[in-house]
Amino acid sequence: MGYYHGHRKRGFDFGDFEITKREILASVSIIAVMLLIGVLISGKISEYQMDKNEIYNKAVKIQSSDIFSYGMRTNVGNAFVYGDLKAVDTVTYPEIGGEYMYVEKVEERYERHEEYVTEEDDEGNKHRKLKVWYEWEVENRGSQHSSEISFLDISFPYEKIRIPTDQHITTIEGDKVWSWESGERVKVRFCYYGVATQYTGTIFTELKNNTISDNTPFYENKTIDETVELLESNGGTIIFWVLWIIFIGVCVYGFYYLDNRWLD
Repeated sequence: MGYYHGHRKRGFDFGDFEITKREILASVSIIAVMLLIGVLISGKISEYQMDKNEIYNKAVKIQSSDIFSYGMRTNVGNAFVYGDLKAVDTVTYPEIGGEYMYVEKVEERYERHEEYVTEEDDEGNKHRKLKVWYEWEVENRGSQHSSEISFLDISFPYEKIRIPTDQHITTIEGDKVWSWESGERVKVRFCYYGVATQYTGTIFTELKNNTISDNTPFYENKTIDETVELLESNGGTIIFWVLWIIFIGVCVYGFYYLDNRWLD
């Protein structure tokens, strides 16, 4: 048997603490209450997903530029639209060339870090030692993007559609510079990331007032049916239960770890 806070408990010994039979019975009640709360929350999530699914099922499906334009003029409402997303004007940095819908330049410096750590040798003697290491840190960041993009041959401001995630283009090594942080000359590099000028996929948006919703999501390389299937998936409920069960486990562990004298 072990001790915790000077108080001896009769039960199961788990090294750092002991679990009594009364604590086990109490934890069963905690788990039951937490599961009940989880069922209620899960039900709300399912209801929300069902409401969203109804919206998706009633949405218009469009693959024609003419119908797309007509839908915006006539306030047709929610719609899935399949087509090409393109940059009307392109951007780049002279040192890398090419054309991009979005491009980012990140300056990184290989900065020196140090701290004193305590180490113990094989004989149990402790020694303080200066630990030194280097790592790349962001010093400056800049970006450019198209002023206009088009979807299904209709132009919109750049901000109207969420463009795909940028990808690494190249890294260019720079000259060493003095760093006030490291107190020495450090290596510099410039990392470039970009978004290509054309993609094919589906958007889900509201067609109203001769335009689309702000910040409309774009589902790259997905047909309308694939996008509907993705959005109608019940993944939210599954993720909730995984996280909720982990949370219940943490709560029960914390309960066991406490010195629950009130149960004696």
